[in-house]
Amino acid sequence: MQLDKMRQREQTTGWILVAPALIILLLVFAYPILRAFWLSLFTQNLGTELKLVFSGFANYSRMLGDGRFWQTLGNTTVFTVASVLLELILGMGIALVLNQSFAGRGIVRTISLLPWALPTALMGVAWAWIFNDQYGVINDILMRLGLIQNSISWLGDPTLAMMAVITADVWKTTPFVSLLLLAGLQSIPNDLYEAHAIDGASSWQSFRQVTVPLLMPQIVIALLFRFAQSFGIFDLIQVMTGGGPAGATETVSIYIYSTVMRYLDFGYGAALVVCTFLLLVAAVAIAAYLLSRARIN
Repeated sequence: MQLDKMRQREQTTGWILVAPALIILLLVFAYPILRAFWLSLFTQNLGTELKLVFSGFANYSRMLGDGRFWQTLGNTTVFTVASVLLELILGMGIALVLNQSFAGRGIVRTISLLPWALPTALMGVAWAWIFNDQYGVINDILMRLGLIQNSISWLGDPTLAMMAVITADVWKTTPFVSLLLLAGLQSIPNDLYEAHAIDGASSWQSFRQVTVPLLMPQIVIALLFRFAQSFGIFDLIQVMTGGGPAGATETVSIYIYSTVMRYLDFGYGAALVVCTFLLLVAAVAIAAYLLSRARIN
């Protein structure tokens, strides 16, 4: 009986300590998305006054037939999948190297985090100059190597522009993924690798049968963080291409910005925000399921 009272007292104390953080989260996250959902139920008045009229789910019906929305959603999906997969592969390789013992490892680890620490807008300007068709270093290197004869308009071609922004994003955020994976690698005991080697396993077998299974929680967390960040990408693409050429790199975030700030269509912009939020929630739910499965296994 006394033990039950102690447990109840501890739970009550825990809720009291957590309550301020929960209230802040509700104010920061819950209220804005509820406000956006309420605003999405209104449409812009076509009169001279800036007035919103209640229209129910008309904005969501409009979204289903909005070709530009589906194009931006496709662009966002391509950008997210390509960048996250490349960051995971490169981040894993960098983490495996940084986990080894060698002279100057601390300095190398610090330097490897510099791209992630740079401001995204500043880095976007730098990469826009790197891919500049007249003065960019990429064209200069390729021409000096004799691989191309004429300058390539990297940011003027739809396919090349998407490759350029993906390259810039991978360069910046791969250190973040490698840092998470490195933390997971350092928690794996060396005894497991030694025992596996005694059983005759090769390095590749140890990686597949020991490293990857034990590193799966960190992999899922890294994928979750990077998916949310990549799906909501705005500043990098806005600085490098502005969504061009011809909307080839326009993401959902840039489309929402244009809808709200340029066309002042607040109701439809709010509907786009709600839809994007629901997609992210679905991704979080899937990642949480995968994480629970990884922990069980």
